[in-house]
Amino acid sequence: MSRSYTPGLKILESTKVVKTRLLPMKGKVHYKIGDYVESKDIVASTKIPGNVHMVNVSKQLNVEPDNIKDCMLIKIDDKVEKNQIIAENKGLFGLFKTQVKSPINGFIANVSDVTGQVIISEPQKSVEINAYTSGKISDVLPDEGVKIETTATLIQGILGVGGENRGEIVVVTSNPNQKLIASMINKSHKGKILIGGSYLDNEAFQKAKSIGVAGIVSGGFSYNALSELLGYNLGVAITGSENIGLSLLITEGFGEIAMSEKTYSLLNKKKKQTASINGSTQIRAGVIRPEILISNKQDDKQNSNIDMIISEGSQIRVIREPYFGKVGTVVSLPKELKKMDSETLVRVAEIKLDNGKLFEVPRANLEMIIT
Repeated sequence: MSRSYTPGLKILESTKVVKTRLLPMKGKVHYKIGDYVESKDIVASTKIPGNVHMVNVSKQLNVEPDNIKDCMLIKIDDKVEKNQIIAENKGLFGLFKTQVKSPINGFIANVSDVTGQVIISEPQKSVEINAYTSGKISDVLPDEGVKIETTATLIQGILGVGGENRGEIVVVTSNPNQKLIASMINKSHKGKILIGGSYLDNEAFQKAKSIGVAGIVSGGFSYNALSELLGYNLGVAITGSENIGLSLLITEGFGEIAMSEKTYSLLNKKKKQTASINGSTQIRAGVIRPEILISNKQDDKQNSNIDMIISEGSQIRVIREPYFGKVGTVVSLPKELKKMDSETLVRVAEIKLDNGKLFEVPRANLEMIIT
């Protein structure tokens, strides 16, 4: 029987998950190995230096660089406020003084008697990293962060935007084929993660954003609406840093596509539970999948040592056009290379959809659905 390695799209009711939470630069870790944390707990924090501003005091006062220290009214490390006078010359007979003011709130970082420049730094910015999910600290990376281990329900999507959020799961559609429209969303959904069905229209998205919904999971979404939302056409770049007001997870693809029964049923089973959602996505150069994660308070049976090799009979999803988002079953994995429209020779898989339609697709354009 032919077999092929492929990325896996996970739909798991109970599995072991390890999340690494790292600071952007060295700081302080607040927990030790064995500690239990909730998703909102701050596990590590640090301070990032602010932006610096150069002020040419020598030029503004018309003095030589090696004389500017005699003109300074503020010492190194002293705090300054915007428009505060930081230096002045003596003027003629004490009159007609020239003054230099700080352009920002911050502190004096350096005074150079070589260049005549004064460096003013903006205040440091505090950065805090939360746990993202509840669980036990399984490892501590000194001064950098932690690893958190939990048993959780894990559902990955095909595409997402909007980064991390948390909230209670609310199922707003009655079945996986129903569209999520604006009239289904109300003020009680603020801070919640909404579960839709086959499609989320832009009007519903904008209403959810204005109310303060934490996240939305939908089978499909409009490519044009997503491009308009982001301000650019989405390619294969990393997503997740977009400031769109909420996290959006698309489980199936672009257009109106019913959410898979397994995904919808599992999310419906977990309604009213608190979940973490992350829209970060990367298709190439290290796969990152958008996800919704519901930590289980009790250890359930785990799906471990999952076979990541597809073979005849495997359920898969296509992750490239022209069949993007289609779900089917592998009928065969031909050994011979197949010439594609691009003139390249690749190994393909023959896929059968639920409606019986057969088509061939490059194996690299497939991901296995793990349930």
